[in-house]
Amino acid sequence: MIRLIGLCISIGLADSLNPSTIAVALYLATGERPRERVFEFTLGVFGVYFLGGVAIALGPGELLLALVPHPNHTTRYLLETIAGAAMLVAAVLLWLYRVRLAKREPPELDPSGRASWVLGASITAVELPTAFPYFAAIAAIVGSGVGPTRQVLLLLLFNVCFVLPLLVIVAILTFGGENTDKALAAARDFLQKRWPVVLAGLAALAGVVVIALGITGLTNSRDHIKHITKKLSQVAKP
Repeated sequence: MIRLIGLCISIGLADSLNPSTIAVALYLATGERPRERVFEFTLGVFGVYFLGGVAIALGPGELLLALVPHPNHTTRYLLETIAGAAMLVAAVLLWLYRVRLAKREPPELDPSGRASWVLGASITAVELPTAFPYFAAIAAIVGSGVGPTRQVLLLLLFNVCFVLPLLVIVAILTFGGENTDKALAAARDFLQKRWPVVLAGLAALAGVVVIALGITGLTNSRDHIKHITKKLSQVAKP
């Protein structure tokens, strides 16, 4: 369970620097009732991402798990390694296309518009089918063999990490004082110019951590199997 917690935190934090959500939150922070609107937007993002993950894990995920009702330790650690490899692939793609991605224009929004939670839910629903880091985490969680309750708790942890930057923006709006607008404007400018590089670095770091978890698990599992095999051979000797 501790391994899965580390995996969810690593991938969730790496996936949290999502320009589609953070950029929108920063724009909402410049309009009317900024704290309330950003918080509503965060709830919309969290709700769709979390419920979508639960639906995948307990729906198609459980169906696949039914084909292999009791995945062994090797299978679980292999899934962790694959999840880490997926993060490394994402990091490489972000780095290769960093210049093109940084030139993308920020979304045009009306900061004084209504229904921020609908906006957050809509953006997340559109992006959910291409959320490959999330799918990697879900695959590792489902393949771990833990029960539905623990799966939901792990997905909850992942999503708290995913919306953490949005919660930081809410905290800045609440406690930031007079320099809040300048700080958020600077963050928005930095995100627009550097987000592919920063996200690539976070994805690479998370990938290395998750691969390390998987490989160490595979190594320990192999040593354990060898130890058991050795003991059985000694018992079998006359």
